Amino acid sequence: MKLLKYTLLLIAAALLAIAADVDGVWKADYTSPDGSARTMTFHFKADGEKLTGKAVSQTGESEVKNGTIKGDDVSFTLLRNFGGNEVNLKYAGKVAANEMKLTITFNENSFDIVAKRQGS
Repeated sequence: MKLLKYTLLLIAAALLAIAADVDGVWKADYTSPDGSARTMTFHFKADGEKLTGKAVSQTGESEVKNGTIKGDDVSFTLLRNFGGNEVNLKYAGKVAANEMKLTITFNENSFDIVAKRQGS
């Protein structure tokens, strides 16, 4: 019975590790709340539950802050500059094989984007 429990725990841990594979480049093409077409490219690296990296867009580059990955849940913050104003954007969502669905929250507003894994 103990062997079965340990085997099931190992299988569950392996499945969580697979679901949490965010390493690499992800690209999101979306429409911002102001109606502008935007592209954001994320460069992620996970180390256990810690997520690091950067985001690159037409308006510049930002370092991933406070990044976490737990199972298929991902969250992080980007500090962005919009017209001279610095804004903390909070990202939270879920990772599936080659797709990451994220909700971006800033001030009291939020909107959703989908990022696709780039390359193989």
